Amino acid sequence: MAHPTRLFHEPKEIENIWNDFKMSLIERSKVWEKIQYVGKDGTKRIDNPKIPLTFEGFKIYCRIHYGEIEQYFTNQDKYYTKFIDICSRIKEEIRDDQIIGGMLGFYNPSITQRLNNLVDKQEQTIKKEQPLFGSKEEEEDE
Repeated sequence: MAHPTRLFHEPKEIENIWNDFKMSLIERSKVWEKIQYVGKDGTKRIDNPKIPLTFEGFKIYCRIHYGEIEQYFTNQDKYYTKFIDICSRIKEEIRDDQIIGGMLGFYNPSITQRLNNLVDKQEQTIKKEQPLFGSKEEEEDE
């Protein structure tokens, strides 16, 4: 059963929008120009950084151009079951982009780790022993 106000009827529609969103990031990267002067003559070079894929960015893009898309990813009221595969693939592609970008140093590795629950959890215990009564250290303090 389909939701009566469904925006998209086929998974291919969301896949097309996803591809459009990724292309829009190339245009959006021009806002974040990085100007460098390279070589002995200081030749000006302008680079446009790769903008990371984010789920939030995709939702905003959809909201502006099409409408709310969150329900497709949460399968709200089980109306969106046939979209599970494409929605899973989109989330996996976002995560893959962020992890690889972080590992290669294009994105902040610390933020990438936190966004993707990849934090290295280490427990450190500091043990301080009390000096024995009447010890040499205690005599020196007096």
